Amino acid sequence: MPDPLPTRLPRPANQAGLPSNGLDLPADRLLAVVLQSLDDDQAQDVVSIPLEGKSSIADHIVIASGRSSRQVASIAQKLAERIKETMGRPVRIEGLPVADWVLVDAGDVVVHIFRPEVRSFYNLERMWGFTDAPLAAGEA
Repeated sequence: MPDPLPTRLPRPANQAGLPSNGLDLPADRLLAVVLQSLDDDQAQDVVSIPLEGKSSIADHIVIASGRSSRQVASIAQKLAERIKETMGRPVRIEGLPVADWVLVDAGDVVVHIFRPEVRSFYNLERMWGFTDAPLAAGEA
């Protein structure tokens, strides 16, 4: 039986009073692994939104698109494998059966992989205040 996934605990503050990831490997290294994996698998329109100091859910949210549900699922599965291989941590994946929107939770970095039309509908970049996000249809 596989080990259960760790539950998210509040992260202690570092000397500067900001949340610390509490891991041997920094969140920046995890982010680099995520971005390299997405690039290797030809994810499109990759956006990284820093959340440190803004939210306790993660240090970064990464949003990317795949051309089809099949590519979205493949990108997510390969990303999970690469994170486990390089960082030694399990990840939680949600949304694989349909693969319109797949969430990969790696702890300090949360990755959303969408089909383009689903991404434009939910427009997470705008929700998180990312100023360069395109407007959804009908917005001005």
